[in-house]
Amino acid sequence: MTIEQFKEKIRTIVKKVYVPRKEDAPVIDFEEFKTFPELRAIIVDLLTKDYGSFIASIDYVAPKPTTFRINLKNGQFFYLVWMERSWIAQVEGKKYYLLNLNEEEHAIEAIARILRYASPEGMEEEDDIAGDTSIETEETEEVETEETE
Repeated sequence: MTIEQFKEKIRTIVKKVYVPRKEDAPVIDFEEFKTFPELRAIIVDLLTKDYGSFIASIDYVAPKPTTFRINLKNGQFFYLVWMERSWIAQVEGKKYYLLNLNEEEHAIEAIARILRYASPEGMEEEDDIAGDTSIETEETEEVETEETE
C-alpha cells in the first residue's frame, strides 16, 4: 500500500465516521426572542446555551428603556435593560454595564449566586418533609425515655 492509497483510505473512513456536530437548539424558545433577537444573545452570554434549565419565563416590563424581567426557576429574578449602547443587568439592585468585560463577569457571578438561593421547584417540599419527620422522632424518643424513669 502506498502513501497515497493510505491517505485516500483514511479520507473515506473519516467521511463515513465523522458526523458534523449540529448546534444544539435551546431548550426553551421564548416569545420575546422573536421580537428582540438581541435578548437571546445576551442571555446566552450570561447563562450559556443551556439557559432553558434555569429560566422559567421572561416578562417584557417596560418599553423605554426596554426592560425585561428574567424569572428563574428557583423563584428569583433579575432585570435586563437595553440602553442605547449596551445591555445593563440589574441583579439584586446592583447594576452591571455589560459593555465592560469585568462588569459582565461580575454580573455572571451575581446571577450564579441568586441561582443558589433556593432549590428548584418540588425539591424544597421534599427536603422540608424529611427534616420534620426526623425532628419529630427524636422528640418522641426523648419523651418516652422520661416517662419510663
